[in-house]
Amino acid sequence: MTEAKKTLTVKLVKSPIGCKTSHRDTVRGLGLRRLNSQRVLEDTPSVRGMINKVAYLVQVL
Repeated sequence: MTEAKKTLTVKLVKSPIGCKTSHRDTVRGLGLRRLNSQRVLEDTPSVRGMINKVAYLVQVL
């Protein structure tokens, strides 16, 4: 029996235009392209760190 992997749904709610380059790269690394785009990601420490870095741009659903 395999355990169900936990996931997070992340939505881009603010444009990364005018933000630091590293923050833009982090948004792209999360797989978010346009405003209101959503991705379902695995709940791992690295993904949590990326979300915390750009918390002012994204919303976790």
